[in-house]
Amino acid sequence: MFTGLIDDVGTIESAANTPAGRELRVRCAYDDLDDGESIALNGACLTVRDWRPGSFTVAAVHTTLDRTTIGQWRGGQRVNLERAMRLGDRLGGHIVQGHVDGVGVVQRVDQSGDARLIDVVVPAEVGSLLVPHGSIAIDGVSLTVNAIPEDNVVQLSIIEYTLGQTALGLLAAGDRVHVEADIIGKFVARLVNPYLGRVGR
Repeated sequence: MFTGLIDDVGTIESAANTPAGRELRVRCAYDDLDDGESIALNGACLTVRDWRPGSFTVAAVHTTLDRTTIGQWRGGQRVNLERAMRLGDRLGGHIVQGHVDGVGVVQRVDQSGDARLIDVVVPAEVGSLLVPHGSIAIDGVSLTVNAIPEDNVVQLSIIEYTLGQTALGLLAAGDRVHVEADIIGKFVARLVNPYLGRVGR
């Protein structure tokens, strides 16, 4: 489990297909990892296979590659990193599972005063869970839904601090991003869905 508060921005050093899956070596600031621990890379939870101070290796299997952009990652790409939260940590963002629901596409990037507005087209199953001022994770970053300009489009208002501490500042129109809907919204939708067709009967 994660909070969506990025604690490092890493750089992909290498990417290769191996028997374990798509294996990535990531350069980072961490010097105290453990084999087998979970790290979210752009919001996708992966397992540390081995590490040394300043870098670690993970591997993504086919099911992960099918619902993320990891298969297109190459050396030099910057990625948001977050280590799994510990019991007792502050939940400064929102509950993020590290289970990517799908891939969104950046529709528009505009500067509005001191905030950067980013519109992202999201999969319909995520769009149906959006609520104004609710939570969403984009590339692993916990963000607030600023507006819903149209169906299946979420507008994000990114402050200067977040732009400087994550890789979101690099986004441009056409870029593909990982999207994870709020887990609370998913549970509510699952619970009420069987009853929606009974309204008015």
